[in-house]
Amino acid sequence: MDAEALASHEAGKFDRVLRFPLVWMLAGIVGVGGVSALSSGGPPVLAVAGAVAAVAVYWVVMRHVARRGMPELLSARAVPHAVIGVALGVVFIAVSVLMVMTEFSFTVASGDTASIVATMVAVQVGAAVTEELLFRGLALQALERLCGSWVALAVTAVFFGLVHLANPGATPWSSFAIAVEAGVLLGAAFLWRRDLWLAIGLHFAWNTSVGLLGIPVSGHPAAGVLTARPTGPDLVTGGGFGLEASIVPVVVSLVLAVPMLVAAHRRGNLVPLRRR
Repeated sequence: MDAEALASHEAGKFDRVLRFPLVWMLAGIVGVGGVSALSSGGPPVLAVAGAVAAVAVYWVVMRHVARRGMPELLSARAVPHAVIGVALGVVFIAVSVLMVMTEFSFTVASGDTASIVATMVAVQVGAAVTEELLFRGLALQALERLCGSWVALAVTAVFFGLVHLANPGATPWSSFAIAVEAGVLLGAAFLWRRDLWLAIGLHFAWNTSVGLLGIPVSGHPAAGVLTARPTGPDLVTGGGFGLEASIVPVVVSLVLAVPMLVAAHRRGNLVPLRRR
């Protein structure tokens, strides 16, 4: 083999390594995770800038490392799918809160309402975008190429719950609850339409609605337009961790997720398990 052919062969091997799902998944996680770390903890506008930068990093990794298209980020359907996701998120939280409202005491919080809402929206845009790029955009899509959609959904759901075990006030139960509510529901939303904007919209509306009600978001205290104080049992209210540790949204999320997964199957959006 001459030098030119050898160089071409080596370049081909390197290209195949880069296109291996676990390689581009890890590259994307490092890139998007790094942007998220740099943009967290600063002014709210930094969170929005971080979300934009995270999308750019995701695009670079998918285009130049994975060498694949990105139908999950098509701009033509970004707005309508994000709106659908927001509507689903509002319904999810509204139903859950209505079912446990008698177990909370709500009072109007002090402060400028417009400023509170703007801050909450900016922070949650950053959180929703980066987390969905990491878990549904990178991890779920990479794993399902290796072992199918069902295994990828289960693994990412479990890992999503374990990551939140480090949050303030977290318990094994809260981790399990988030694995079902977020891991399964958001994964099902993505598989249903194969669109990240829908999952981002749902995630954003969920966190923002909970935060504006003054309920902790995944253990983090929220300065909302209301102040919520749980008065009922922790299994119903979620206690200090927030509504996500309540059994009620766990049930509601499954009621929403199951039809999405059925629809995903009917649309041919599920990757079958590959037998090796």
